[in-house]
Amino acid sequence: MTSCHPAPAGATAPHPLDPLSADEISAARRVLDEAGKAGADTRFPLVLLDEPARHTVAAHRDGDPVARRVRATLLDTSTGLGAEALIDVTAGTPGALLSYRELDAVEDGQPPILFEEYEICDAVVKADPGWRKAMAERGITDTALAVAAPLAAGNFGVARETGRRMLRSLTFLRCDESDNPFAHPVAGLVADVDVTERRVLRLIDTAAVPVPAECGRYEAEFNGPARTDLRPLEISQPEGPSFALSGHRLSWQNWRMRIDFNAREGLVHHLVQHQDGERERSVLHRASLAEMAVPYAEPDPARNWVCYLDAGEYLLGRNANALKLGCDCLGEIRYLDAVLSDDLGRPQTLPNAICVHEEDHGLLWKHTNIFDDSAAESRRSRRLVVSYIATLGNYDYGFYWYFHQDGTIAFEAKSTGLLQTSGAEPGAGSAHATEVAPGLLAPFHQHLFCARLDMAVDGPANTVEEVDVVPLPMGPANPNGNAFTARATAIGSGAEAGRLADTSAGRRWRISNPGSRNRMGEPVAYTLVPEPGPVLLAQPGSSVAARVAYATTHLWVTRTAPERRYPGGDYPNQHRGGPGVTDWSARDAAAGEPLEDTGLTVWHTFGPTHLPRLEDWPVMPVDRSGFTLKPTGFFDRNPALDLPAEPRQEPAG
Repeated sequence: MTSCHPAPAGATAPHPLDPLSADEISAARRVLDEAGKAGADTRFPLVLLDEPARHTVAAHRDGDPVARRVRATLLDTSTGLGAEALIDVTAGTPGALLSYRELDAVEDGQPPILFEEYEICDAVVKADPGWRKAMAERGITDTALAVAAPLAAGNFGVARETGRRMLRSLTFLRCDESDNPFAHPVAGLVADVDVTERRVLRLIDTAAVPVPAECGRYEAEFNGPARTDLRPLEISQPEGPSFALSGHRLSWQNWRMRIDFNAREGLVHHLVQHQDGERERSVLHRASLAEMAVPYAEPDPARNWVCYLDAGEYLLGRNANALKLGCDCLGEIRYLDAVLSDDLGRPQTLPNAICVHEEDHGLLWKHTNIFDDSAAESRRSRRLVVSYIATLGNYDYGFYWYFHQDGTIAFEAKSTGLLQTSGAEPGAGSAHATEVAPGLLAPFHQHLFCARLDMAVDGPANTVEEVDVVPLPMGPANPNGNAFTARATAIGSGAEAGRLADTSAGRRWRISNPGSRNRMGEPVAYTLVPEPGPVLLAQPGSSVAARVAYATTHLWVTRTAPERRYPGGDYPNQHRGGPGVTDWSARDAAAGEPLEDTGLTVWHTFGPTHLPRLEDWPVMPVDRSGFTLKPTGFFDRNPALDLPAEPRQEPAG
């Protein structure tokens, strides 16, 4: 039986890593108002908790006073100027503006895209005489059902765009308000929009082709009759789930962690620990999906600029769904709401933003003793799932963190939704796209996710080693040629910190604590096991390669620092590129800062290179990608030996 319950109310004492409350968001806005930094034209693209340093969190004890600070990004919509502020909103004390600085649109980049700018872009494009003329030349005079999509502009070093706040807009049509616009792209037409001046700066109009007429409806009423041979599948936990939520602290099967949700990254895990006998042992200080880039492959002038940074430009958390029981999550569910800021700096509650549940995961371990007649011993696996779903334009992404009973942690991104499309003469095809319907092209593209993992394997002093499986040459030490070994190489400096996966060598990265040893005398460790695909395929020297430099390798290792938050920098919107992991690695190398036995952040890039199929239209089945963190000598033996045996069941019938 499927059920849903609200998360239980937890202790009222605040924790330094609790998500921002509605009162704290309101207090931040009030401080800025009183300081004369916010007016009628001020918008708040981003309002985040200023997370305290590791040592501050480590020193906190329940009941201690907590200083709470907010980092707010502001935008003056009348001038296009951005700013960032740091505000003290500590309960019981007057709010204080600790710092304030204006952003340089060229050097710093633009604040993230506002929700209200979607409507501004649509209205500006549809009012433009050049766009209306181009549409009329294509035989389209009724534009009420047209969609002018607000798309991140990137940065291509064009003088007329420098310093402007911009969006670029492709155009799509609909047969009615509920139609799928991506079935009807208006090819060859792009409007560059200055959203501050509210005008079209440039209109690209290449050769027109017929707008694909075939609809791409995916709703049930357009695709019946429905199957009738699917019998009910019930998931029941009559005694309730095995996990416990106290406020934002979550515990399950020896796992302990704090759950957070913010506007930029969405779901964040803090202070991930595992109970090992009498010891509560740390694994991760912080874990999140910190960025994702979606670069497209078409060289046509109307499309060769398309590359989105969905966390830094659009904000994953702001675009999260309110989840629905039985559709998005199944089982004995607990939901957590998220409190975020809207464009005006006001608190806004997103109900059911986070889903917490446990699910069966097949066989965990088994053995049949062939030397006697004893019965086989086996245990089934159960895992804790903490997830959310965000919709970014045409794509929907499910982000799932899995915690296993054997100490394993895994992350999975499930990409679904609608393909972004372009048009062509029916049957003409393309070397850079798949024709999924007559005249409808789905361009090749990549999804390059980047996880931020602030490691804390048995404490903050960690080392990362690259581990390869190496075959040994035939000779006296390997007469039959069958021998191979594992070679571990420490990543010792920033100069070595960008690493590529290598499936031929079974490459993985081991994060160890040299100061903590297992019973065999070896450093305790967790191993990052990648599921590698191609890294960024854009050419070196390209705008995309500069702006998405984190995705040029599968792994970066940097020293942990409070200001090192996002792999592509704080403000990637319209930035030319440079800030982020590549810069930090160079700084670590230049300063001679060692990367061994110290506080480290591991940045891992993964994700599919998508060559669309006919089966991906009109709505795409889930495409999965991710990685695993496996305990490697962290425990002295299998930590799941104490699981109870499952009651034996006789087969039905």
